[in-house]
Amino acid sequence: MAAVLEPYIYEGGIHRHTLILELLEDLGGYLIQKTPAATEVTLVMLVPRDDVHLIEQLAKDLLGKISRAPLTGTEIAVVSPTLASHHLPHSACDIAEFLRRGGANTTMIGLARGMGRRVALSADYERRLINEHDIALFSFGTFRDCIINKKPKLFEGIKIPIVATGGPDLKTEEVPGADMYIGNIGRVAHRLRHSDELGGLDVMSEKVGIIVEKMREDIARDPLAVLPARIMKEVQEQIPEIESVYTPAPLTLQLDGLRIKLPYADFHKKVEDMELQDNIHLRDVATITPSKMKNYILVKVKRKSEVGIEM
Repeated sequence: MAAVLEPYIYEGGIHRHTLILELLEDLGGYLIQKTPAATEVTLVMLVPRDDVHLIEQLAKDLLGKISRAPLTGTEIAVVSPTLASHHLPHSACDIAEFLRRGGANTTMIGLARGMGRRVALSADYERRLINEHDIALFSFGTFRDCIINKKPKLFEGIKIPIVATGGPDLKTEEVPGADMYIGNIGRVAHRLRHSDELGGLDVMSEKVGIIVEKMREDIARDPLAVLPARIMKEVQEQIPEIESVYTPAPLTLQLDGLRIKLPYADFHKKVEDMELQDNIHLRDVATITPSKMKNYILVKVKRKSEVGIEM
């Protein structure tokens, strides 16, 4: 039986952090993302549940900090009706930042025609791009009537779980089409620094984590043929060109796949032909398509029930 992997973030000095990486590899875990910053480093990891205490002890010896990151391995679209000054993107930026602290990768999306109460709408390209993510979080403003009666039309065509945020304190049932509504995060002309605002962001992160856990439980009922983290590791070993990509998070994990930030036309054949196990290639257990994001490569892993394989 495969080990259960738990998501964690290590924060500490860059000196001797390779000891964490070596132990993680020995334990059969995966490094999701490494972010050095001057003398500090942040490591986003998946650690076998039975061995978490070993990582915690080493982190303590290195005077670092390790904490659970429930959103690790997810990609969340933070959608604003527009990123122009009309919608004051301060709150959307803070929302994305708090989700990243929880381990998620975020994509900021400003709709081309999302402005206004009567004429707001989304384009087919925007809907397809949003649907490539695990969760769509819509950042709305402070007008109750607008959130309840006007903006839900932006949810049309979205097939992934939808989280809506806004200023008014509403029930989720009052916002048609939303899987969850989170209040007290409205449109403001400043960064969210006050205690009540930070409290609202904490609640948001916690509730998004609940949705992610439900999605993981659904996947556990019919497991993926191969872990996205395993594919990520194989890409790093078999396609060396990924090391030359300077885009943030060149390999972006999702709950049921990953985004490889290489041109589809040049590299999709290499990705499809990657050997995961004896005579089992990635094309046998996943669907590889061009992404709507800059024509990158989008990999969606098939379920065990579909292919009869679990690695």
